Amino acid sequence: MIRVILLFLSFSLFAQDANKTVFQVLAKMNKVRDYRVVAQIKSDIPLIKIMPAKATIYFKQPEKFRMITKGIAILPKKGFTDLTALLRNKSAYNALLTGNELIDGIKTEAITLLPTDDSGEIVLAKIWVDPTLDLILKSQITSRSNGTVVSTYVYGSEKAFGLPSEMNITVDVKKFKIPKGVVIDINRTAVAPANTRKTGQIHLLLSNYVINQGIEDRIFKE
Repeated sequence: MIRVILLFLSFSLFAQDANKTVFQVLAKMNKVRDYRVVAQIKSDIPLIKIMPAKATIYFKQPEKFRMITKGIAILPKKGFTDLTALLRNKSAYNALLTGNELIDGIKTEAITLLPTDDSGEIVLAKIWVDPTLDLILKSQITSRSNGTVVSTYVYGSEKAFGLPSEMNITVDVKKFKIPKGVVIDINRTAVAPANTRKTGQIHLLLSNYVINQGIEDRIFKE
């Protein structure tokens, strides 16, 4: 009985620590009502030919998102909104501190987010947080439609808002949805080697943020 009580208390303490960290991360995120940003996007997806693209990304709370580009840009579906939407819906998950890990020399708190809805889109999520600056340095989201998406974040002048200057995204190729207009190398597909990479890489360089200046709803409908 004593052992069970000690385990329960230990679990509760880890949950309290995790919730405190998530709360601090959210406090920074919630400073942002809306933003637009210029994105330089480079993709390296096996068997897919795609040129680097330039896009403008718009976001408005709670979950409005749009990317406008003249070329073809690849991003995981809802890749920018899934994590923030999950974190803001506190009843949608249980947070648990699962350890400390070094990322680029920074000691982070690794927090696992266990969804409360077993039938929901997100199966499991994990974030690695710099507890000194309350910034997410890495995230891992496993969803039913997109498989596992791992993102790492680099911060610059907008770190006070929790907005990155650079993102590196690793996607599950089997689950990845190929946008219309993307050229697939049929010859390579027909004789695809057994050792073809199972993951693809997407790199975003983000600049010229305009934050909390207001964005009309029509932007997200056009």
